Amino acid sequence: MSKQNLAQKIIAAHLVSGEMKAGEEIAIRIDQTLTQDSTGTMAYLEFEAIGIPRVKTKKSVAYIDHNMLQEGFENADDHKFIQTVTKKHGIYFSRPGNGICHQVHLERFGIPGQTLVGSDSHTPTGGGLGMLAIGAGGMDVAVAMGGGAYYIKMPKVVRVNLVGKLKSWVAAKDIILEVLRILTVKGGVGKVIEYAGEGIKTLSVPERATITNMGAELGATTSIFPSDEITLAFLKAQGREDDYVELKPDADAEYDEELTIDLSALVPMAAKPHSPDAVETVADIGPIKVDQVAIGSCTNSSYMDMMKVARILKGKTIHEDVSLVISPGSRQVLGMLSENGALADMIAAGARILESGCGPCIGMGQAPKTNAVSLRTFNRNFEGRSGTVSAGVYLVSPETAAISALTGVLTDPRTLDYTYEVEMPEKFMVNDNMVAEPAPEGNHVEVVRGPNIKPFPVSKPLAHQLEGDALIKVGDNITTDHIMPSNAKLLPFRSNIPYLSEFCLAPCDPEFPRRAKENGGGFIIGGSNYGQGSSREHAALAPLYLGIKAVIVKSFARIHMANLVNAGILPLTFENEADYDEISVGDTLEIANVREQLMAGDTIMVKNHATGKEFATKIAVSDRQKDMLFAGGLLNYTRENN
Repeated sequence: MSKQNLAQKIIAAHLVSGEMKAGEEIAIRIDQTLTQDSTGTMAYLEFEAIGIPRVKTKKSVAYIDHNMLQEGFENADDHKFIQTVTKKHGIYFSRPGNGICHQVHLERFGIPGQTLVGSDSHTPTGGGLGMLAIGAGGMDVAVAMGGGAYYIKMPKVVRVNLVGKLKSWVAAKDIILEVLRILTVKGGVGKVIEYAGEGIKTLSVPERATITNMGAELGATTSIFPSDEITLAFLKAQGREDDYVELKPDADAEYDEELTIDLSALVPMAAKPHSPDAVETVADIGPIKVDQVAIGSCTNSSYMDMMKVARILKGKTIHEDVSLVISPGSRQVLGMLSENGALADMIAAGARILESGCGPCIGMGQAPKTNAVSLRTFNRNFEGRSGTVSAGVYLVSPETAAISALTGVLTDPRTLDYTYEVEMPEKFMVNDNMVAEPAPEGNHVEVVRGPNIKPFPVSKPLAHQLEGDALIKVGDNITTDHIMPSNAKLLPFRSNIPYLSEFCLAPCDPEFPRRAKENGGGFIIGGSNYGQGSSREHAALAPLYLGIKAVIVKSFARIHMANLVNAGILPLTFENEADYDEISVGDTLEIANVREQLMAGDTIMVKNHATGKEFATKIAVSDRQKDMLFAGGLLNYTRENN
């Protein structure tokens, strides 16, 4: 037997069924789950529908970090629902203000070698601790909470060999931007990115977590670092040394692909609008005028990141044309900054301090002005995600962001005579009093449901024939932000699919929701990497509500394709991509004998009545997923098989 890499070791230790061959469906046991409030309400409604009284994981945590602006009752009602439903069913509840789910989970709950599934695409942040941490749709998380296995295709494993050491003013953010530059936003699909080499010894756990966090932008299943003495030091500083387990690949482990990055050769980088892989050096982009700087998010809001920013800002003043907002990632981080005076340094420089939450990263406030240039330490810069469609968002490191906030232009920090030193603390401030424990098993807890919480759409079993119009035709790299927009106005309605459906695919075509309803549903036609970005299952549930029967594209992003299957919608890819060009909006498409075709194999023939031609599509699903589609989705399938 070949020697195993780290990802294979953890998968093997949790394997429930399937063969560990790349591309084959496997099922793994899940140790931990996490949700956040943007996806959590739906996940817990689905968990209730399954009918299991108590979670069966080692630990499940619900976080409130996304929908923090409370302009109306909706967000507060959802928070109360999550608080009560989690208390009833055995889930820990991280209260509003305790921090961003991935940052808090890294600090307080993540355990090397364990599996974590979260209803947020940046769950792979936990890979910085040596977890196999995977983002998924809420329904998959609900099943995992109920003790069900999590199903994925066995990924390939890519070894990213880090050599050398970062030079001054070059950051972990620059490492992952370089990986994105090389591999692109599609380069990680079907793969685990495993970091190795002597260079990893120079990176702290928060730096490793920055890199694994943005692995989501590669489309990767997850990213992971070994658990070593660096991991132990971090856990010990958190008072959690008992959670430490040493984990590393075998000396002669095999990998499907390898990539080497010389850390000493890297320079400050930026991802230009409007994609995380549109990466150039800061020096090459040049000193463009900056209107806004936002520092934080689950990518770069750790204590170490914040201290670097505070050291840069100390005794200085933000440029008069720049608005600087800073979001510490957790209450632990905010408390330590407050205690050591760094928070005062930020405030004195002119920074606006936001609460510990996702905030502007998800469009929840702090939208830039018209045509603004906004530098952000976040993970995504999709068009319009900031809340301002005309804004250009650049993704940069905290160091580049802070110095540019002072100069008023995008600035390579190596060009200025600044010095700073920040060391990892030997002990973090630990106070878990904002994490509510679940009620003892059997205790009666009343679940509180506000009027904004509507039943989620339930799919019917797959019909024998599907017919309808091509309702919309979109291009490549359509994100879940396009399919189901996420902003301060819509996020409060994440538990209200009927309302959200009115905005489905509206950034691509405002008439799509009306057209879908008038036609009784139909088909979505798309290009490559359809559904990249967030794990939000709303991007499948809203089309389901609108009667979408199938989505036919050149290729899918992993999580969105799984969410479509979970919703009972056929995810089809063109066998011949040229057939994409033959379809026009309004063409009537028909899939005859669809159940029989699905039973027979992986080819589904579609007839275009407008052209009179038939074309072949492929459906890359397992036998289990076929049964889910026959049943009308994961929820129906789970009920039938319990």
